[in-house]
Amino acid sequence: MSSSNTGIEWTDKTWNPTTGCNKVSPGCRYCYAEALTERFTNNFPQGFKLTLHPDRLEQPKKWRTPSRIFVNSMSDLFHKDVPFEYLQEIFAVMRETPWHIYQILTKRDQNLAELAPKLEWAKNIWMGVSVENQQYTSRIDALRQVSARVRFLSCEPLLGSLRLDLTGIDWVIVGGESGHHHRRMNPEWAREILYQTREANVAFFFKQWGGHHSKVGGRMLDDFIWNEMPAVWYEHVNKWQKQELTRHQKSYRLEQRCSISAK
Repeated sequence: MSSSNTGIEWTDKTWNPTTGCNKVSPGCRYCYAEALTERFTNNFPQGFKLTLHPDRLEQPKKWRTPSRIFVNSMSDLFHKDVPFEYLQEIFAVMRETPWHIYQILTKRDQNLAELAPKLEWAKNIWMGVSVENQQYTSRIDALRQVSARVRFLSCEPLLGSLRLDLTGIDWVIVGGESGHHHRRMNPEWAREILYQTREANVAFFFKQWGGHHSKVGGRMLDDFIWNEMPAVWYEHVNKWQKQELTRHQKSYRLEQRCSISAK
């Protein structure tokens, strides 16, 4: 459970240098991460108590294929109990692996606003905030102050209609809640956000309708699957695919020279 490929549609891998959290707003009520710790107790001996995992810090360096990595799918990187020195170590690993894109989400906008100016934001570090209803749109104001190359919103679980100021925002993810106690998402809430992203020229990603299981409702919104990503993602892929190809070409040429020399 510490790191793996993932079924989360907008990312490729998860990396959890910390696990555990506590509830801060209505979106946390039926937390999927907490449910996982209760289901897989052997993997989480500390339960959902905030726990640091320094042994996992080096994991992304072993993943050679350029990937989108969701940081702390089982926690919140800006939790007040994460030591700042440890946060700096995590950011150092992200800077040292520029072939990956790192996607960070937080509900703790006040901690983000306080700590972000003290951190070094490499181009491959994306920052987002969760916005589940109108009451928490203030989190976006803190996000706008972060010098991340990509700033994004996760409106999941979407619990109400949202009027958003998308100034300085590059990407919006929308999804309904899943699980036995899921709260149903009104389709009009999702459409309203889609229309706002069209007006603001912001990428839109519709993750799921939700239900008893995350996949049960599918991903189509008005007969279309919305998989948009920020433009810089495609630039990143193009850059690192070319570098990977060049590396293979150099390796092939070296093998050829060695083969000729051997003859």
